[in-house]
Amino acid sequence: MVAHLLGLRLRLLAGAFRRSPWQVVGMVLGLLYGLGLAIVAVTALAGLRLLPVDIAGPIVIVIGAVIVIGFLLVPLAFGVDDSMDPRRFALFGIENRRLTLSLAIAALVSVPSLVIIAVAIAQIITWTRSPLATALAIVSAVTVVATCVLGARVTTSIAAFLLSSRRAREATGLVAVVVLVSLSPVIVLLANIDWARDGLTMLREVAGNLSWTPLAAAWSAPVAAAEGDAGGALLKLLIALATVAVLWFAWTALVARMLVTPHREAPAKSYHGLGWFGRLPATPAGVIAARSLTYWARDARYRISLVVIPIVPAITIVPLIVGGVPSHVIWLLPVPLMALFLAWTIHNDVAFDHTAIWMHVAANTSGRADRIGRVVPVLLVGVPLLVAGSVVCARGFGDMDALPALLGVTGCILLVGLGLSSIMSVAFPYPAVRPGDNPFQQPQSSGGAAALIQGVSFLAIVVLSLPSILFAVAGVYGEGDGEWWALWVGLGVGVVCFVGGVFAGGAIFSRRAPELLAFSGRN
Repeated sequence: MVAHLLGLRLRLLAGAFRRSPWQVVGMVLGLLYGLGLAIVAVTALAGLRLLPVDIAGPIVIVIGAVIVIGFLLVPLAFGVDDSMDPRRFALFGIENRRLTLSLAIAALVSVPSLVIIAVAIAQIITWTRSPLATALAIVSAVTVVATCVLGARVTTSIAAFLLSSRRAREATGLVAVVVLVSLSPVIVLLANIDWARDGLTMLREVAGNLSWTPLAAAWSAPVAAAEGDAGGALLKLLIALATVAVLWFAWTALVARMLVTPHREAPAKSYHGLGWFGRLPATPAGVIAARSLTYWARDARYRISLVVIPIVPAITIVPLIVGGVPSHVIWLLPVPLMALFLAWTIHNDVAFDHTAIWMHVAANTSGRADRIGRVVPVLLVGVPLLVAGSVVCARGFGDMDALPALLGVTGCILLVGLGLSSIMSVAFPYPAVRPGDNPFQQPQSSGGAAALIQGVSFLAIVVLSLPSILFAVAGVYGEGDGEWWALWVGLGVGVVCFVGGVFAGGAIFSRRAPELLAFSGRN
């Protein structure tokens, strides 16, 4: 049974390399990234062998706890595509214990699992300082791998089983965003600590608290043995083994429950009236705008984007505040950053449609109507938000003369971004989250293409908006009418790029409609 599932797992991994070229690029980049992490970790752990125990121990304990937390929380917060979901084997009549063991062993064949296996073996080198420490390091290596793999299986199954409804996935995604935002000030504060003076003391305190928890007990047992505390080492090893036992029983219970429980179905909602379709003109562009507005109101993928837009400036501004940047200068940054991310939200909008794009192709909808309809929600949200935000930020800056500069820069970024997004979404679409899936469950195979296209989009928006930005800086901190030049140049460049992008994107859409339809079928 184990051999069959291992073979199935290997065939699934091999099948991933027979997809589209962009998906293969993403897979290769993911493998190279995992290999790089493994090499760095193994080299670092081997190097820690040369350091004293009181320095190497806290480093291993803290980093090990972070690794375990990652295996536990990443599947639960962001979701993964579980190709070995126990419910897929419900009709084969496999005995629960055999299936539980086989699925757990098959989970070892994955990039994260192979990385943690390499790290666990490498930490044995770190603790070859005494016979007891070496023996405990060997046992701890097995315990670490079991804890991470079983923990990931448990949380992945919980995410697939309990968070299958759309509302649950949306709530989990929002919680994940809030957690990430709350962690950003902590990361900034850690980066500003004088590690040469206070870092080791703080690291030892954190490691001392973590070493008795299930997160780091397996990592800390050989550390205690190397320090000569045989009793503490054995006690920590018992905690680690008890953690593995708890995870095993949890995994066994989940498999047994999932085999007899169907997928959860969210209750269907009933809607009355035509909504936006009854409010906008009955033209191709109006209908597409109505559909886009409906998506923005009901689709979790768009709602998450709207939630992230005000959060991004907060994450960016915190380091600047800690770094000592004057507060009145920081007031000039939030609105342009929001404009940048708001315009960027539709850079892959066609992929978000998934197979629904066939309606546009079958109806022979003009590309220009498609492009115009998709930018309407961004304009309806962005224009009032950015105008009001510019007024508030100009007051916070302390000089209302900066208002024209803010309006010019934000208007330029928004319009340039929408024009470029109108081209990018049809010229270079990449796989996106499917409708109804977890908004954070980005297809793994699209990582390379997504990173490249997103980077190019951001860079192009900034470069085209640079004249307005330079005029704004000259006007705010210099003399003359730079603020008004920033306004008129920004709006002029923005309108030209917006109109040109809509027309060019419409022409590309009309020419590539069959290719886009084929792409949506593979997405």
